Parts: sequence; C-alpha cells; structure tokens
Amino acid sequence: MPDDELDEAFELGRTCALAAECGRDLRRCAQMYSGLFPAAVFDAEFYSALTLSSAFSAPWARADRLRVVNRTALWVVAVDRLVDHTATTREQVNRLTRECLSVADGAVPQSAVTRFLADLRDELATAKEFDDLQWLWRDQLARMLAGMARAWVWRDTHALPTLARYLDNADSRGSCFVDVSHWIYTADDYTKDHLEELRAVSRQVQRYLHLLGDVSSYRRDMSWGDLNVLSLGVSRAEVTTAMAALAREADALIEPVRAHSPRTAVYLRRQIGFSTGFSGISDFEAGT
Repeated sequence: MPDDELDEAFELGRTCALAAECGRDLRRCAQMYSGLFPAAVFDAEFYSALTLSSAFSAPWARADRLRVVNRTALWVVAVDRLVDHTATTREQVNRLTRECLSVADGAVPQSAVTRFLADLRDELATAKEFDDLQWLWRDQLARMLAGMARAWVWRDTHALPTLARYLDNADSRGSCFVDVSHWIYTADDYTKDHLEELRAVSRQVQRYLHLLGDVSSYRRDMSWGDLNVLSLGVSRAEVTTAMAALAREADALIEPVRAHSPRTAVYLRRQIGFSTGFSGISDFEAGT
C-alpha cells in the first residue's frame, strides 16, 4: 500500500475510533435524562451518525473536547422532537421556550430537557470566556427556539412560506447554536474574539444544512406531517439550485477565516462536505 493510502486509512480509522468514543459518552449522557431519549427513537445508529459528524468535522480533537458539541447537538434534537411531536398547542411551545430561556439565564431547571440545558450551561461556564460570551450563546438559543416555534405555527396553520422566508427561519435547524457552544468551549483565541462575526458564517452554513436536511428527510417528514421545503410548492430543482448558491456563498465567507483560524474554517467546510456525503446514505435524525 502506498504511503499516502496508508496515511489516509490511518486518519479514517482514527476518526472513526474518535466517533465511537464520543458515541459511548453520548449514550451515557442520554441515560442521565429519564424519558427524554427513548431507545425506540434514539437508537445506536442515531448516536453513531451524530458523533461521526462531529468527529469528521474536527478530526484533530480529543473526545473530551467534542463533549459539548455532541451533547448540544443531542439536546437540540431532543428539543426539536418536543416541539414537533409532543407539543399540541402554541402555549406548550411558548412555555418550553420560556423555560429554556429562563434556565439559560440561570434559573433552576424543572424538567429533563431544561436540566440537560442547565448542565450544558454549567459545562460551558468552565470556559473562562463564557461570562463575556454568554449573551451571544443565549441570543442564538433564543433565535433557535423562535425558529422552531415559527415552524410549528406554519405547520399547524398549513401556511406555505416562500423559499426565501423558509431560509430566513433556518435558525430552527440549531446547527449554529451547536457551533457557538462548541467554539466557546474549545476554539482558539481568534474564534472567541470574533465569535459574533463567525456566527454569521455559521448561520450561512446552517442555511445550506437546513435545505440539505429537508431533501434527505423528505419521505420521513411527509409520513409524520412535518414541515419540509419540498412540501411548500418548491421543486427539487429549485432547492438544488438554491443549495448550490448557498454552498458557494458559505465558501466565500469561510475562506477569509482560514488565514486567522485554519481549524475553524476547516470545521465549517467539513460540516458541509460530511453532511452532504452522509445524507446520501442515511437520514440520521430521530424520526418520532
């Protein structure tokens, strides 16, 4: 085997081992929040796929440095499931939003989902920059929850937002909140010092991932009555064209970051690449 093939195989093997280690931690984490992660929904494939995504986005990291990104992504899926498949009234969605934001501000949690959020908040507080950056973390959390609530209303009222308006609600995807949490916990000084600017780059990547997720989960979403861009009167060709444009725009924003924080730039680009490749094989988000 040529040296370059051997090196590539080594890196792939190491990254898969990293994902496996992260997956074990994530399953232990889920067991701490009774009832929030039923095994029938959050199966081994789900945990494996989630941690493969983080490991291939940041293959240089140790498992402990991916703890927050993985656990935050897990929490986002739990909240999304509560909004999409548990809440039956707008008031229930609003109450969940209020409780989460209250805990983000330091309140004592009253449920499994808010206890998980409080634990994430407390873990982030071990980073010395969190005091200065908590406002941004909380702001992105609020944007995500507002986006989820807006999507719930659209689905409940059978509204048909335009593609542009649907993309403007991409914060409901939650990936930017995950990125912000990850960077506060583990990023370099440049990234933390420029977190608000980098949040804008992450949000552009999120817009691409928002459409990618819908395309890959279309059949599942239709079977559950979930909102999906392809159910809004937008053709697959239009979505594909939009995704190509979003990817180009994201790349143009990421490239200048490379000179200051190469790993942050690589992390964002690998998110796009890995998610695109993986979505062609399996839709890994929890479906019920």
